[in-house]
Amino acid sequence: MVIDRDLCIGAASCIAVAPGVFELDSENKAVVYNDKGADDETILLAAKSCPTQAILVFDEDGNQIFP
Repeated sequence: MVIDRDLCIGAASCIAVAPGVFELDSENKAVVYNDKGADDETILLAAKSCPTQAILVFDEDGNQIFP
């Protein structure tokens, strides 16, 4: 997964869904601090919860699956 920092507005919905994966940095932007902190389904739900679709999720082959 990748977070588009230009799109992130710091809403923290991803943290509410997957607090073991995401946190806000000093610029109030989401960052991934532990990509193994939740299962794939939870990470996808966290990405879908983002109001600006700033979290890009990829499958094992590198294909973008969201958004």
